[in-house]
Amino acid sequence: MAPIKPSPEPQTKVTDADSEIEEAKRRYKSSKSLKSRLSSVGTTVIVGLVSLIAGTKLPAIPSHVSPPALQQCINAVCQAMDGGVDQCVRYPGDGDFFSWVNPYNKARPLVPAAVVKPANKELVAGIVRCAAQNGKRVQAKSGGHSYANYGLGGDNGTVAIDLENLAYVIVDETTHKAKIGGGSRLGAIDEQMGDRAFAHGVCPGVGIGGHATIGGLGPMSRMWGSTLDHILEVEVVTANGTIVRASETQNADLFWAVRGAGASFGIVTEFVMKTHKKPTEAISFTQRIPWSDIDDMVSTFQAWQHLIAEPSLDPKFGTEFELNKHGAKIKGTYYGTMDQFKASAIKKRLPNINPTRDSLVNTMLSWVDSAELVLSDVPTEFYSRSLGLKASDLLSPAATKTLFQYIHDANSEANVRWFVIFDATGGAVANVAQDATAYAHRDKVMFYQSYAFNILTAFTPAAQDFLDSIHGAVLSGVPDGFVRTTYPGYVDPQLGDFDAQKVYWGTNLARLEQVKKAWDAEDVFHNPQSVRPAVDAV
Repeated sequence: MAPIKPSPEPQTKVTDADSEIEEAKRRYKSSKSLKSRLSSVGTTVIVGLVSLIAGTKLPAIPSHVSPPALQQCINAVCQAMDGGVDQCVRYPGDGDFFSWVNPYNKARPLVPAAVVKPANKELVAGIVRCAAQNGKRVQAKSGGHSYANYGLGGDNGTVAIDLENLAYVIVDETTHKAKIGGGSRLGAIDEQMGDRAFAHGVCPGVGIGGHATIGGLGPMSRMWGSTLDHILEVEVVTANGTIVRASETQNADLFWAVRGAGASFGIVTEFVMKTHKKPTEAISFTQRIPWSDIDDMVSTFQAWQHLIAEPSLDPKFGTEFELNKHGAKIKGTYYGTMDQFKASAIKKRLPNINPTRDSLVNTMLSWVDSAELVLSDVPTEFYSRSLGLKASDLLSPAATKTLFQYIHDANSEANVRWFVIFDATGGAVANVAQDATAYAHRDKVMFYQSYAFNILTAFTPAAQDFLDSIHGAVLSGVPDGFVRTTYPGYVDPQLGDFDAQKVYWGTNLARLEQVKKAWDAEDVFHNPQSVRPAVDAV
């Protein structure tokens, strides 16, 4: 790896590509849909109420967390940006510093050395060089939805680079490839893509930067693959402040690592994605089962999990099984015609569903318009646990009954908002080799996630105990020989700093450590559970 460059490079003259990106940024900012605007307003109101009623707990600022030499270097870089330092950076002690920090999980407060909002890739590179020269770690924040605030570093003293000014979408009308800025949000990307699409999650405020470099799973993933399976090329700022392109034919080891463990290797300022024609027809359903009919709930879950574990299940089918305080809910979308859906025999396995024809827009809104997802962009105090399950890890009827019965009995006394979701995966995701990318969960058929949060009151130890007991019941219910793994997007600090790496990246971890040593031997891109550089044997 090249040495750290001693000073920020001056910006070169504006190119046609730069002009195209700047125009795309203007389109991105000006074309938010009415739904997006209302969602933003609603989120702002809720955040305001949370701050007013529950109060805002600000952490103490540690001494020497942001040394003068670091600030001088970052300020020099920021001078090249329109608006200068005032529009570019905030440090501890600045009056609005914590509004720039804005951690997603309020239960895990922290103090970055700086929060920087660069306008372009050259400024990102300059800031990375400043951090490296001053011995500071770096993490990028795209949408800022890390469960442990890893976009802010996860620990005090990290230089957090917020990519909100690198948000744009450019679709080539001939190749249908999409160039997407690293700070773009999923909801806005959909709006900008017109009749093109790629598979991703359903929370509109999630940023592409973390989503696409962790995995990126959603209702269309069984049909088209994960978000990272659509990446053709990336533009990355590396640990020495160099801007490189990476693909299957250029910097291939970095390209492999970024697709599954991106936060450990650099900051992706641009993605080049393959896209698909959006489906014109879809079939959707939602089946609800109240807690008063727990036996039906258990038998329905058994039928659902065995259905989604079958390798022959039509990949055009995306589905999840959710538990909440009201009962169970199965949501499903089939991206095809009613005749195709009938031929899939899904309804024979789930006889109580009532599938209906719908537009693609309405089916996507049906996934988004739940209370949990409306609140998904609201910073709160929360706690979450998760696991990945293979076809051999399915819960038995007895284990399912034990789990559901515990939740039923404890639900009335759980003074917390909560949900448990089993998300189906597989299909096209499983058609890619386990070691083809750093993403290590091609063998999973579903992910379980439990999640508890409070809006207007502090998160209590009793609420955490409730969720831990659910998690314990799931662990007790899996068959002997179960190997604990989970989706790295469901960050779990309870796993510890090193066990987590095995859980997130499994058999790909050893290669990741070697690539880390080659590209970031000093561990500039670091959070508490990121990949560490390989250590030579003594």
